Amino acid sequence: MDITSFVATQRDSALLLGDYSTYRSQLSRRLLSVRKSLGQTTPKTAKYAPKAPITSKDIGRNHAFLHLQLLTAERAWAHAMHMKASHSEDNANKSITGSTRRHIVSRLNKAAKYAKELVELLSDKSACASDTDLLEAKAYAYSLTGAEEFEKQSEGIKNANGSPQRWIKCLTFYSAARVIYNSLLTATKKDLFKEMLASTIDPSIRYAAYQHRLPRTVAVSAVAKRFFPKKDSELVEAIEKLDPDALVLEEPSHQGATSSDRSNVPNTIIWRNRTANIVDAAIGQALASVNAASFQLSAYLSSCTPSTQTKEKAAAYDDVLIASQDAVDATRRAIDELEKEGVDEGDARMQDLRVTGLAFNYGLIGWRVGRNRVLIGSDDGVAFSSLPQQKPRRQRKDGKEWAEREEPAGKKLARLRERVALYNATLQSIDSIKELRGAVRDTGFVAELDGQRAYFQALKCLNISHSHAILSAPERALALCNRALPLSAQALSSPSTSSLGPSDPLKLAVTKEQAKSLNMHLQNLTSHYRGLVALSQLSANSAIASKAHLASGVPIVERLEEYPPSGKVDLYNLVTWPPKLKPVPVKPLFFDVAWNYIEYPGRAKRAVESNAKDLDDGGLEKQLEKGTEEQKPAKKGWSFFGR
Repeated sequence: MDITSFVATQRDSALLLGDYSTYRSQLSRRLLSVRKSLGQTTPKTAKYAPKAPITSKDIGRNHAFLHLQLLTAERAWAHAMHMKASHSEDNANKSITGSTRRHIVSRLNKAAKYAKELVELLSDKSACASDTDLLEAKAYAYSLTGAEEFEKQSEGIKNANGSPQRWIKCLTFYSAARVIYNSLLTATKKDLFKEMLASTIDPSIRYAAYQHRLPRTVAVSAVAKRFFPKKDSELVEAIEKLDPDALVLEEPSHQGATSSDRSNVPNTIIWRNRTANIVDAAIGQALASVNAASFQLSAYLSSCTPSTQTKEKAAAYDDVLIASQDAVDATRRAIDELEKEGVDEGDARMQDLRVTGLAFNYGLIGWRVGRNRVLIGSDDGVAFSSLPQQKPRRQRKDGKEWAEREEPAGKKLARLRERVALYNATLQSIDSIKELRGAVRDTGFVAELDGQRAYFQALKCLNISHSHAILSAPERALALCNRALPLSAQALSSPSTSSLGPSDPLKLAVTKEQAKSLNMHLQNLTSHYRGLVALSQLSANSAIASKAHLASGVPIVERLEEYPPSGKVDLYNLVTWPPKLKPVPVKPLFFDVAWNYIEYPGRAKRAVESNAKDLDDGGLEKQLEKGTEEQKPAKKGWSFFGR
């Protein structure tokens, strides 16, 4: 049947375009159309005759009868809200009394009457209503009855004694509505019920509890559980069926509790060796939610494998970020309430709230930075390597495997651009911490923030230098590394009181090991880029000298050992022409003259004729030919030079 959804949709669609008067007019037109469809209207020429009351069978047969009851109740409620809004605009400084107050109460009474009739109709089995539908109808009826009692006691109509006990009925009805809506929220996880609680029920309970002289340290949920009508056994049984812990009273506990049990609500918070009391129970509940979410995050990260994607790890931070934001909002509301009451800044409650707010804001920013660090990489982006390219799933036509290709430069630059955007967001978050009230007074805290900011700024310069290195601009890369080097030294020398464990989730804290690793990497990379710049300068000087035909522009043949070679080869300066007489360094040649006269081991004996007459013109040639035929030794020495 979706009773709550039907009512919320009607209200939102009308109030988005106009006020309560517009809403009332729309309801009147909708009522007329529903009655016409059901045949409950009187024709203009006919005499009026009262229609038969709606029964449970009618609702079970056609849900339009259900809508008829809801629209009638909503129209009466809209009429009452319109009168309140009109009086607030005309007489903002005056209370609503007299006939106007009685008229408002009568309209709310009519709305509650129709809502109660709907509950009775849905309680019958012939209405074919589920347990959830019946609970939604009861919550709607309790909220309208609570609004009626609220208007009776807030102004004008009061008991004779005027004691705080007159707010008990209002607290009882609103508490029942809140417990039911909260149980439905826990069971269905629909934000619709959360909006119903935040719009009217929770503020009304807070005001009624204040008038009933309940301390502000008692949470709204605790007030609702205390004043819930537990005598209604059927209602209690239906609620516990949805949420077994719906009526369990919360017990306070210390901040150190890391259990996910919802009953553990801290009552103190520690911020930089200072303990502050939690003066509002809503803040304690928010802190308990943060502790539970951080515990679940640590458990998830410890169970992750190396193959788990970074986006999945970053998505696990969403729950703790939402819980931290709720804690910040709860602290902000508590501070606003004390400021409206005119509480001095020196008051203990205000001091505790300031410390609590600073701790919550720092924690929220820390979780945001931790999420950014997870997206950047495991080493905070110190190293940058190419990603392996995915091979096509289809096979090649020749049956061979696809060759692995290097990641294109465009994708590398896109990844570096994403990293730089995350570094910018981190630096802005750190700067926003200094703007918090009370943060600048702690000099040690500010020095620690400066060191953390220098660490991430050095990482930003480092990653930008990677992009310039990809674009073959070593001079710019060297300048950025030279800028990042003193920043890393500042981060290394700054005070740090954090030590991360292997399973602890990343936050804003930077350890000494991380700062030292960054500093050493920057030193090595600076030396590397300095060498590249020196080589590029030598290459540029050689090209300029060659182009200008200077003395240093020697021919290419004499500069083959230089690296890197000139960017452009001068074809007109390959060799020196015309050639000039100059010494050339060569390997010396040795002629072994004694080889022909000394018998060496392994060499055949050969007669040596010393007489010159035997060595006539033809005899020497014949002897040489004969010796050549008998023994053909392998060629030795330098080309044609024999030994």
